[in-house]
Amino acid sequence: MKSNWNDAPGGFHPASAHDFLPKDQLRQIQLQRLQAVVKRAYARQQLFRERMGERGIGPEDLKTLADVSRLPFMVKSDLRDTYPFGLFCSPMEEVVRLHASSGTTGKPIVVAYTQADVEVWSQVMVRSFAAAGVHRRDVIQNAYGYGLFTGGLGAHYGAEALGATVIPISGGNTERQMMVMQDFGVTVICSTPSYFLHLAERAKELKIDFGKLRCGVFGAEPWSDAMRERIQAETGIKAYDIYGLSEIIGPGVGAECFRQDGLHIFEDHFLPEIIDPETGMVLPDGAEGELVLTTLSKQAMPMIRYRTRDITALNPEPCACGRTIRRIRRIGRRSDDMFIIRGVNVFPSQVETGLLKVEGTLPHYQIVLTREKGLDEMEVQVEVTPEVFSDKVRALEDLHQRLETAIEHVIGIRAKVTLVEPQTIARSEGKAKRVIDRRKL
Repeated sequence: MKSNWNDAPGGFHPASAHDFLPKDQLRQIQLQRLQAVVKRAYARQQLFRERMGERGIGPEDLKTLADVSRLPFMVKSDLRDTYPFGLFCSPMEEVVRLHASSGTTGKPIVVAYTQADVEVWSQVMVRSFAAAGVHRRDVIQNAYGYGLFTGGLGAHYGAEALGATVIPISGGNTERQMMVMQDFGVTVICSTPSYFLHLAERAKELKIDFGKLRCGVFGAEPWSDAMRERIQAETGIKAYDIYGLSEIIGPGVGAECFRQDGLHIFEDHFLPEIIDPETGMVLPDGAEGELVLTTLSKQAMPMIRYRTRDITALNPEPCACGRTIRRIRRIGRRSDDMFIIRGVNVFPSQVETGLLKVEGTLPHYQIVLTREKGLDEMEVQVEVTPEVFSDKVRALEDLHQRLETAIEHVIGIRAKVTLVEPQTIARSEGKAKRVIDRRKL
């Protein structure tokens, strides 16, 4: 049934009420839920109980929100080590959904949901869409992959709960995507940003526009402000970021509002901390570090102080949209995607920022890491536009020089840049593979 809320400036929806709570009231809700979820995990999760025992503490020691720092961390390897159901806190008869990661490094990460968990997930996705100004009169083309990946069903259930019209097209079949977008009057698209760029590229080749499309809700992979600017300039839509991870709930942990000034974390369900990734010490709001999340309402598989490896900072200031929940800076890098070239720490997002500042390139690239004579080297393969690629040699040489300079300006070292013709770099229906590491081959 379509919801009957009135579309309002600023993306307000009845489900969004907790986004605007006074901070004292929000903190009280957080503490109550934190105490309850810690008791649940302590009683039903052997690994958590053992680690609490090692620290000599129990649920009764959690008196204030600040006491969360006394609790042990959880990391991704914990899910692999207890595969498949070792972290469940609900019996299987209460589990209504299982999702899993792709399992690219061994066993997949398995996550579980009770019916109450699914309802929370839908609520935070409604709040995510509402923050971006998406409403019940929108037609949403959901090009996230369906299946074990959380993106497809997460966005689908949230869009339906919002009252919008949902097209469950999933990923792939680009020609069909373009036809549906035109014929069905699509106003909002959900996908990875790299796949939408592929759609935009194909639309340009076919000389068709995006019809009624006005915004995109993009996530599942890091993407830079430079990529956002490229998307908005080339397509005329508004590009909004959404954040989430399967271990916590899926998409909907946080989302941008129409101000596009950081991602609002839905703090009544997810308690954020920023820590020093080296020492594990909690850092104050505003300091850059690793994001740690605690699920405050998850039943089937609560995560206590889960280390996301995402590098960001917390902004406690109220947003101009009126929301009082804290924001995180957009995720541009992870502590585990860094590589070192000639003693310099390099992140893929830095390379992307540099190359997208240069006109004549396409937003498709790969970083190839090799080792020659004991030294690590980096090559950046960049697609150029058809017009530039077919131009004179001097134009290509000039573009090559500008790209090397732009990337060096961002990362501080000179990288080898290779210009390749359009369609050379493989497109992905899901997360883009930006780095190819050949150093261990």
